[in-house]
Amino acid sequence: MKGQPGLDFRSFMDHALDEARAAAARGEVPVGAVIVAGGRIVARAGNRTRELADPTAHAEMLAIRAAARVLGERLVGADLYVTLEPCPMCAAAISGARIARLYYGAADPKSGGLGQGPRIFAHPQCHHVPQVYDGLAAPEAEALLKAFFAARR
Repeated sequence: MKGQPGLDFRSFMDHALDEARAAAARGEVPVGAVIVAGGRIVARAGNRTRELADPTAHAEMLAIRAAARVLGERLVGADLYVTLEPCPMCAAAISGARIARLYYGAADPKSGGLGQGPRIFAHPQCHHVPQVYDGLAAPEAEALLKAFFAARR
């Protein structure tokens, strides 16, 4: 991980994994996300790009939109749990929403925007950088993705 959560850390990644499983059951790439504020889940989502015919309907984007309806435009102090490393589009939205902490599971060497590719949070024009913790429940997240894509080959 890029940082270590504190001793009183409580993970919500199991809820994100539930959303990823639900996405897979709908025929979507199994990525799930939850946003937590004040110790409670305020938004949860799984990928819906096919269902909504919307290339921006990634789990993170849908969760950010739902959380903003509850908390307002800025999600200051909120945590985002997502099963896969965010792509560049989602990383920019995470920054714009001012999310405090990002926890993600599997790395995405092909389309990731943080540790791979453009490294959005390292860019000088990125105005807000959340604390990032990677590898949380990575084996479970990777297994969901591998099983999903193996079934389609």
